[in-house]
Amino acid sequence: MSLTVSHVHAPHPEALVAFVTSTKDLPVFAPDEAKAAVTRRHFQGETGEIVEATPANGPMLIIVGLGKGDDPRSDFRSAGFELANHLRTRKFENVHLDLSWVRLEGDALREAGESLGLALGLHVFDPMMFVGSAGKSEEGTLNVAVLQGEADSGLADGLKLAASVNFARSLVNTPPNIATPLWMADQARAVAASTTGLSLRVFEGDALITEQMTGLINVGKASENPPCMIRLEWAPAGTEAQDPVVFVGKAITYDTGGLSIKSKDGMPGMKYDKSGGCAVLGLMHAVATVLKPNKRVVALIMAAENSIAGNAYRPDDVITYRNGVTVEVTNTDAEGRLVLADGLCYACDVEHPAAIIDIATLTGGVVTALGSMNGGLFSETDALADQLLQAGKASGETLWRLPLNDDYRAMMRGECSDIINSKKGGRAHPCQGAAFLSYFVKPGVPFAHVDMAGMSESKGNEAVADGPSGYGVRLFAEFLKG
Repeated sequence: MSLTVSHVHAPHPEALVAFVTSTKDLPVFAPDEAKAAVTRRHFQGETGEIVEATPANGPMLIIVGLGKGDDPRSDFRSAGFELANHLRTRKFENVHLDLSWVRLEGDALREAGESLGLALGLHVFDPMMFVGSAGKSEEGTLNVAVLQGEADSGLADGLKLAASVNFARSLVNTPPNIATPLWMADQARAVAASTTGLSLRVFEGDALITEQMTGLINVGKASENPPCMIRLEWAPAGTEAQDPVVFVGKAITYDTGGLSIKSKDGMPGMKYDKSGGCAVLGLMHAVATVLKPNKRVVALIMAAENSIAGNAYRPDDVITYRNGVTVEVTNTDAEGRLVLADGLCYACDVEHPAAIIDIATLTGGVVTALGSMNGGLFSETDALADQLLQAGKASGETLWRLPLNDDYRAMMRGECSDIINSKKGGRAHPCQGAAFLSYFVKPGVPFAHVDMAGMSESKGNEAVADGPSGYGVRLFAEFLKG
């Protein structure tokens, strides 16, 4: 069953949810039924464990374990994930959450509420959205609120952020016969029209030629669905003179590999190759609806379909970017870095960025290195890297820093061009990608590259239902809070 969660203070809740640590120390005001419930053999108070009790007076009591409780944000996020599953199964419609059984105050109380809201709200996603009506899962609605004011405010923001994450997840899940590059632009238009404070421009056709978007033009030219660059900006009053943080997202709406064609087993699932761009669009939705930072934020979403036709770009082609760097194409299935390079050049030349962060499902090599536990982080700016690592830890969308330096840039040098887009031999592919991208960032501009290839799909090892994860939205939202 798909569950839609709303922040509503219902007057007569069907259930009250309380949280306890693994010590199972209950407050003196806890009913006797709760004290009996937590002594049951199967309940140890571990994170996400649930036991129910029925007090003589009042609604049903649901007790949720938090484990040691030494990391409230992570513990409440994980516990909230299990709670959402439980509430969905029980089909409750109105629930109150009580955080008074654990000792939290101030920022910790608000963060706990936000983590709960995020975990509960992330279950709106329905993986059956494109099957026939007979196969659609049942839909349910849950009204939820926290009894403590500070935590309740956090819960409301967490649910709003979850809506932005779910928006990104739905974009990723949309099949490629629907989700073309210009369809992505339409989704950005809808976000700008339905919110306040975002400005939008879509670069397509002749505008790509004028702006020398070499990568987009070449990668996208074999498809009947033309490429585009989507630019969204958040610039609240008084920040017009600020240098913006620029996020660049790879949105390859489908990746056949081009003439360096993928195998029949490697092609299914390539709708996920737009995950980075979807994360950036989801982030801008969050910027306008919940974050509302007092700083300029620019998003550049590089959208193209990597297809095959007689006019497709080829291995051995040499293309020239707007910054003068020439690239020999050695592999048309290393196309993401080619379109991201356009965004990086544009950001440096036009946006005058305070920092540039790109995110992409760039390499299978990062999956080999890190699995689906961490995104790969590459940066030569320690302060920026540290901010992103901390944001990853706080948001639960973790990163692991990998090397980027002149040694890896040397790997990418070409014989008949400045650089090549892929080095044969299978060595250091994630570092190759990062090194390639660094050629398109001006010296002195803080730059970070996030390779999220292993993180685009949730596989039951994180607090997100199976399917597209929306990875990157929470990470960058936390980064912008700093």
